[in-house]
Amino acid sequence: MFVAATSRCFPDLPLEDAMHRLVDLEYSYVELMLHETGGHIKPSEILADLDRAAMLCRQTHRMTVAAFSVDMETPDEGLYYRQFAAICKLAKASKVVTLTVRSSELGTPFNAEIERLRALVALATNESVRVGLLTESGRMTQDPDTAVVFCDNVKGLGITLDPSHYVFGPQAGANYEPMMKHVYHVRLRDTNQSSLQVRVGQGEVEYGRLVNQLSKCRYDRALCVDIIPQPDIDQMAEMRKMRLLLESLL
Repeated sequence: MFVAATSRCFPDLPLEDAMHRLVDLEYSYVELMLHETGGHIKPSEILADLDRAAMLCRQTHRMTVAAFSVDMETPDEGLYYRQFAAICKLAKASKVVTLTVRSSELGTPFNAEIERLRALVALATNESVRVGLLTESGRMTQDPDTAVVFCDNVKGLGITLDPSHYVFGPQAGANYEPMMKHVYHVRLRDTNQSSLQVRVGQGEVEYGRLVNQLSKCRYDRALCVDIIPQPDIDQMAEMRKMRLLLESLL
């Protein structure tokens, strides 16, 4: 395992400046946010100019890109899959193995979600890339058992585990250990039962236990810090504390 950080830890900075900050904080791996809203590279831009997107992905100042986070917003189904196919090509060109995607919102028919996920995994497999489904409150993966069922029904699908959503929110206290064998990627911040993000050291995420559970399943990928800047809190100090905490466990 190794420690990484998402590019949205510095969401208001251009990608190059965000990379500079992470290098200054002694991070060596990054998860790039390819989000239509709030990301550093938009899926629509990737489809329009794949070569330019590949050039941007190479400008990471010696940092290794550990994963891509993907969030497309187009209602056009054909365009949606064309954008995802372009992202898969970008991942292959950038030697990125894992793409994180969001599950559909609560209320989406189960079979429709299975079909969507199978289509995404098929496109990714064509480029030797794998898909990790993000665990997230307000979406179908907020229930860890449902997330496991998705993996059981979609061959090749894995999980991007964000344990904060099982500490805070409607599934607080849920047992997510059964999904460990499916984990492709991990995102972390400190969390307690009353807030999704608190200052490092003030939360209830059991990092040591989590690392032990992942080790038992031979997980050897990123522990990715995903701390969103908050008013009156030193973001650089929080990022540094989290890196040191995670490295102490490895």
